Amino acid sequence: MIVLGFDTSAAHVAAALWRGGKLLAEQREEMSRGQAERLMVMLEDMLVEQNLKWSDLDAIGVGVGPGNFTGIRVSVSAARGLALGLDIQAIGVNQFDVIKTALGGHGLPSVSAPQDKVYVQEGDKAPRLMDLNDARTLGRPLLFEPEEFNPAPTIAQIAADRIEETNARPAPLYIKSADAAPARDAPPRIIQ
Repeated sequence: MIVLGFDTSAAHVAAALWRGGKLLAEQREEMSRGQAERLMVMLEDMLVEQNLKWSDLDAIGVGVGPGNFTGIRVSVSAARGLALGLDIQAIGVNQFDVIKTALGGHGLPSVSAPQDKVYVQEGDKAPRLMDLNDARTLGRPLLFEPEEFNPAPTIAQIAADRIEETNARPAPLYIKSADAAPARDAPPRIIQ
């Protein structure tokens, strides 16, 4: 079984190929912009380097957030489109599960957010956005992905473990609403 995992939920493009319980290849590039343009090129290059074709894939694992609003949409839409075109399953994996799997369960899986805030998941409770100082008082250490950590191999591994389960189509994990708002200016007057 070959699983392609990828993620653009932060300032990176990350990808990995997982086959039969082993990591075949991984790549991560730091980038705050341009993930949509780079993602498919990176995935194609990774497949070619491993002498694989798109049709060799059995499933896709995709990072669904939380994280950058646009970045999450890039990954999720790419995964859903590829899964539809290849007639394979796409499996969404959130960052909390990546942290738990990669770092163990000795703390609270946490994802940094803007403005000294943090996304935290306590046990089986729904994730929430909190002030960083308030999160530090929850009684357990906060677990963050290490700097330069590539989440894609763990995403691919988790997706491979879930391939026999019934999985909903991947959807972005938004814990807060988008920062963007509609324009408040009056619309232009139409002259006839």
